[in-house]
Amino acid sequence: MKRFLLLISLFFFVQSGVTARAGCVKINKTRVKAPFDMPEILTPDFENCPVFDITRFGALKGNKQATTIAIEKAVDAASIAGGGIVSIPEGEWLTGKVHLKSNVNLRIEKGAVLLFDDNPIDYLPPVPTSWEGMECVNYSPLIYAYRCKNIAITGKGTIKARMDFWKNWFARPNAHMQSLKRLYEFSYRNVPFEDRIMVNDTAHLRPHFVQFNRCENILIEGISVVNSPFWTLHIYLSKNIILRNLNVFAHGHNNDGFDPEMSQNILVENCVFDQGDDAIAVKSGRNQEAWRLHTPSKNIVIRNCRVKNGHQLLAIGSELSGGVENVFIQNCKVDDNAKMFHLVFIKTNERRGGYVKNIYVENIDAGHISLGILGVETAVLYQWRDLVPTYEVKLTSINNIYLKNIKCRNVEFISRILGQKRLPVQNVFLTNVLADTVRGKMLIHENVINFIQK
Repeated sequence: MKRFLLLISLFFFVQSGVTARAGCVKINKTRVKAPFDMPEILTPDFENCPVFDITRFGALKGNKQATTIAIEKAVDAASIAGGGIVSIPEGEWLTGKVHLKSNVNLRIEKGAVLLFDDNPIDYLPPVPTSWEGMECVNYSPLIYAYRCKNIAITGKGTIKARMDFWKNWFARPNAHMQSLKRLYEFSYRNVPFEDRIMVNDTAHLRPHFVQFNRCENILIEGISVVNSPFWTLHIYLSKNIILRNLNVFAHGHNNDGFDPEMSQNILVENCVFDQGDDAIAVKSGRNQEAWRLHTPSKNIVIRNCRVKNGHQLLAIGSELSGGVENVFIQNCKVDDNAKMFHLVFIKTNERRGGYVKNIYVENIDAGHISLGILGVETAVLYQWRDLVPTYEVKLTSINNIYLKNIKCRNVEFISRILGQKRLPVQNVFLTNVLADTVRGKMLIHENVINFIQK
């Protein structure tokens, strides 16, 4: 009987995505200084693990099917071995989706390009994922992991997405908007996510490039990322994450660089972002769904990064219904010619609820900003304003925002805070936040309590 129970336990352990033995994988513990209590970040170390070269499993340059199958076999072999490095060697390798498993490091070698085709069929069958803060079953992200532990993407090579087909889905015609409305209703009514099938010929919900969903102990280091159908690096309901020495370029529609969502204990350092949307956008789910999941994004440190282009250096929201707290960004540079709206932008609306607190930004240098250094808006609805109703009003509390030692060349304003009369923004502190030229009114404030500028 004991043996039977043990076998059953092992079965469910493996099915959850966590292999029964970690084998060669060590766990590094990284301490990070922050103005809040920052837990150690646990990430995997594959230094002593065997290497599984995809050519040993039948990968062929220019042969998408052979390479896709070879990567899948190599991932399986590394996971079964208790841990391993799946190596993508020098050259260009055309592939479909890549699904990682626990204790696996996908290593893109120097001179290697892992090129993802843009045929939606390659990203079927659909998988549990999310779209703009709502869970659903949709096309697989190009690189995906679900309920895994100890996973990594490393190396000095490049992962790249073909975009010829995905560009056709950038537009938002009526059929697409009606599908979004259907997903919104699913979420509101708490329809089981496995019944929210969004793969059809009208939804056109583009997949993320990289999504790790409900995972632990994640390292993404050294690689370059080029293009993305949707959000580029999306970490969802996960914890213990380090992004280091990345070069991210994606100028399509909704091409944020990094989107941590309902995720915790994160370090982003020494990265370069060149985006068609926000460089870093911290999110925590949308409306009723996030209230049920009840998981804030918190303990996030971003340092020593450069932004070549991006709508915001740091955006928070508008999907923030689970709450966002303890975010620290320091020692970052925004290029003079970056097409940036704000350095820091907190956006929400009356449907979101949630909260934002303990946001620290310091030692930032930037050039021309089309709007301002700090923006806080509480009525941001975009295309959703008339598409779907407000089923339940929940305002977002926004408190304890600290900006220090920030210098910009040219801005429209220093701070624009548009709070709600029923729930004002509170405790905003600007210390040595300066611009050489302010084109308009320096401070534009509505419903703010305890704003101090030094």
